[in-house]
Amino acid sequence: MLRPTYPIRTARLLLRPFRPDDLDALHAVQSRDDVTRYLYWSPRTRTEVADVLRSRLGMTALEREGDILVLAVELAGAGTVLGDVNLAWRSVEHRQGEFGFVFHPDHHGHGYAGEAAVEMLRLGFEQLGLHRIIGRADGRNTASARLMEKLGMRREAHFVQNEVVKGEWTDEVVYAMLAREWADR
Repeated sequence: MLRPTYPIRTARLLLRPFRPDDLDALHAVQSRDDVTRYLYWSPRTRTEVADVLRSRLGMTALEREGDILVLAVELAGAGTVLGDVNLAWRSVEHRQGEFGFVFHPDHHGHGYAGEAAVEMLRLGFEQLGLHRIIGRADGRNTASARLMEKLGMRREAHFVQNEVVKGEWTDEVVYAMLAREWADR
C-alpha cells in the first residue's frame, strides 16, 4: 500500500492531490488538440473535465491492485499547475506498475515532466516495492519516448498498428525499468 505524505517536493515542483479549484488549470490542458493528439481521448469540454476532476479527487493512494495515483504538478512558489503525473498498480503478484505524464505545452522543454516522473518512479520502486514499472506512448510521440529514455528506461517493444485510436491505426512503444536498474542509476 502507498499513501504518500503531501505535497511531494522536488527542487522546483510540488506534486499533490488534485483539488476542486484545479478545474481551470486541468481544462487548460485537457481541452487542447496538441495535448490530446497522442492520447486515447479527444479534447474535453469544461463539463467533461469537471467529471474527470471529480474522479481524480479520490486518486490519492494505491491501496490495491488496479488503483491509480494521479497527482497535480505545481510550480513551487507560483501555484501554477503545469500538468499531472500518475502511477498505476498493475499487479500485486508480479509487483508491476505503470506511470504516465501529461503537461501543458507552455511548460515543455524545462525538465518539469522529467523531474515529476522521477518522483513517480521513486514512489513505485522505493515505497510501493514494485519490481518493474512501464511507460507506454503512441509511436509518433517522440517527446515522451525521449523523456522515458532520459529517465533510464529501456525500450522493450514497438507494436505496429496494434490499436485503433480516434479512427486510425496507431503504433505503441513500451519502455520499462526494473527495481535493480532504478537502484543502479
